[in-house]
Amino acid sequence: MGPLNGYTVLELAGIGPAPMGGMILADMGAEVIRIDRAAGASHLVMKDVSARGKKSVVLNLKTPAGIETLLRMVENADVIIDPFRPGVCEKLGIGPDVCMARNPKLVFARMTGWGQDGPLAHAAGHDINYISITGALYAVGRKGEKPVLPLNLVGDMGGGGMLLVNGVLAALLEATNSGKGQVIDAAMVDGAAQLMWMFHGFEALGMWDASQRGSNMLDGGAHYYDTYECADGQYISLGSIEPQFYELLKHHAGLSEEDFGEQNNAAKWPEMKQKLTAVIRQKTQAQWCDIMEGSDVCFAPVLSFTDAPAHPANVARDTYLEIDGITQPAPAPRFSRTPSKVRHGGHDPGQDTDAVLAAMGFGEREIAELKQGGAIA
Repeated sequence: MGPLNGYTVLELAGIGPAPMGGMILADMGAEVIRIDRAAGASHLVMKDVSARGKKSVVLNLKTPAGIETLLRMVENADVIIDPFRPGVCEKLGIGPDVCMARNPKLVFARMTGWGQDGPLAHAAGHDINYISITGALYAVGRKGEKPVLPLNLVGDMGGGGMLLVNGVLAALLEATNSGKGQVIDAAMVDGAAQLMWMFHGFEALGMWDASQRGSNMLDGGAHYYDTYECADGQYISLGSIEPQFYELLKHHAGLSEEDFGEQNNAAKWPEMKQKLTAVIRQKTQAQWCDIMEGSDVCFAPVLSFTDAPAHPANVARDTYLEIDGITQPAPAPRFSRTPSKVRHGGHDPGQDTDAVLAAMGFGEREIAELKQGGAIA
């Protein structure tokens, strides 16, 4: 039983950060029920890792009976996740006011890119746009080159899905004391801005030049914090920031004091990086692993995400698991008394409609009538 056992979450079907948030809550033991659309539901969801552990109910929210069915489900829920643009739920008749009138303790979690208000609230956008106006995208890349896309990890996942879960957990905790729910405005642009907290501090301390990418300690400017190509075309990563770790790097890589003595002399970083590049190219990735891995150099091989599950450290910690033939990350974080687990892989759209509604008090005749009227599937 996970730490959220006993909680019920209704997740209106969406993409990206909202399903990720629902996945994490399901991993933690919540009963997460995905509300799929009557039109457009796809069996491809079976390959969607974020669908794991969730049940699926198909509702036609364009019918009054479908809306009423959802509102009755809300009465039995603790959380509803809204992945739509601002105002969509209100137009459907399932906005926060309507839902919380049915269940005053409901946590109504809204996941958007730009937030529920402001001049961009109703505009379309994606991760690349949200991280653009927070400075996150500008900061990532090589000196003199264009910004590099950090996948959609910063806006969608870190600034979106993780922020959503954080808000839901805090609101559930508060509701146990107040007996009242509330609306969460989780915006990816806000989350991406939060993720940049350290660099605002560095800039204030004069430790970072925000106008120059690829020139600072953590953005690839420093020779001791970067990736390097090996003799076999594979790569390693070094993060030898602290002086004692840097000394170990010099020892293990055979770097001379004459060439590498002034660790934080930024004017010499380009020269030291050029020389370190030549040193690392003398050995294969496996050879460097034999020399440095497990030491305090702060070293790791750079692996593809398909190779990562086979790394011995990941194997030892069961960092990955396989469900329905799909290798995927295991639940995190880890709990000592109420461990999270994945109960099953993705369910087909509508696979749980009858069972979920029956458990929430809908009678057999009522379910049959809803099917006949096209409200459920």
